[in-house]
Amino acid sequence: METLITSGVQITVTTQFRQDFSSLGENIFFHNYRIDIENSNAFDIQLLTRDWYIFDSLGEPKVVHGPGVIGEQPTLKPGERFTYTSGCELHSEFGIMKGFYTFKNLMSKETFQVFVPTFKLEFPGKLN
Repeated sequence: METLITSGVQITVTTQFRQDFSSLGENIFFHNYRIDIENSNAFDIQLLTRDWYIFDSLGEPKVVHGPGVIGEQPTLKPGERFTYTSGCELHSEFGIMKGFYTFKNLMSKETFQVFVPTFKLEFPGKLN
């Protein structure tokens, strides 16, 4: 589990290798990641966009940019939490993801970035 706080927003990431969605013989290694977002500010915020950098140790890095997460642009009041699960397919046994979300302060209308802690995507069979 990795945690980082930026601009009063806490991001916690947990990962899980998914053997059932992977095909080791075809170099497909699938991982789920769960993101918990908690607003510690005294104002409402809305998640607008996500930006990911995905590094696969045997492949080309990927950059992903898009609106919201899992089809949503959630609004969080002070003290509220939003949790979602998504996934990433790698073509090697090791990789990392990192990135940031762009949020809007719904009081001032200003936007700000919240960084996601860098997290590892590792095939457990290679960790022995």
